[in-house]
Amino acid sequence: MAASKLISSLANDCIEARNRVSVDIIKTPLIRSKLELSEKTQVFYKSENFQITGSFKVRGALSKLSKLPTFSPVITASSGNHGIACSYAAKTTGHKLTVVLPENVSRAKLSKIESYGTKTILNPGDSGLAERKARELASSGNYTYVSPYNDNLIMAGQGTIALEILEQQPKVDNIFVSMGGGGLISGIGSVIKSFSANTKIIGVSAIHSAALAASISAGTVVETEHLETLADGCAGGVDEDSLTLPIATEVIDKIIHCSEVEILESLQILAWKEKVLVEGAAALALAGYLKNKKEYEGKNNVILLCGANFDKDLILEKIS
Repeated sequence: MAASKLISSLANDCIEARNRVSVDIIKTPLIRSKLELSEKTQVFYKSENFQITGSFKVRGALSKLSKLPTFSPVITASSGNHGIACSYAAKTTGHKLTVVLPENVSRAKLSKIESYGTKTILNPGDSGLAERKARELASSGNYTYVSPYNDNLIMAGQGTIALEILEQQPKVDNIFVSMGGGGLISGIGSVIKSFSANTKIIGVSAIHSAALAASISAGTVVETEHLETLADGCAGGVDEDSLTLPIATEVIDKIIHCSEVEILESLQILAWKEKVLVEGAAALALAGYLKNKKEYEGKNNVILLCGANFDKDLILEKIS
């Protein structure tokens, strides 16, 4: 089925975004897995863990900030990676930036954000409440609010990943993407459905924070309980005026739900078998593949390793 006008328009925005951001980011490698697979099965990692800020988020941040006037201070909210990305982007573009973060944010991520000279505000509760606080502060008129995901320019920046994947591996049967607020999977999905329609987009959701998956199932934005998760980069809700929900609904072919045990097992596999340390949100995508791997035998499969900004003490404790 041909992509809708909404999807095609976003795919074109991704091409334009690539022209704006490519000079300031890394074209990350597509690395073949070391896992023991059947002869005709291929697994590749799109390694955004090697991205310049340690995650894919810098693509969307640069895409957005490069279109905003520098005289207006910017405020955003983040569980960590988007804040790091915006801090890097703001230093590049010259914007004054404030980031609202949940109080339980990874200390490593907080330290990295503050290393760029960014002002931070720690807010009680999860990343969804941090977003609410940032929007509240922006409503005063003193800031321009930048959503971590609910923004066409953010989605367009994230979609540049898919343009790279199609250049690096022209035949891709399945792409596994961890699901948070929907900006990443919407951007990637729009490109894939426009230029590689036979490729399946498989969204992987952490059971402990599954707002987007629940909203897709319900056909409208729904509130869900958010529990602590190793995939903290995917934690949080979906905006009431969600731009990502209709796009994600159209581009996602299948959703897989993974437990904390499954995420942890994937973290350990990546560390000990693949020799790669990533954060929980990246391991979530691998967990989705491993949960149903027999279904993907004989296929070319790409697993998006979305980031590596992990808390060192936590990751050493978990993978040991």
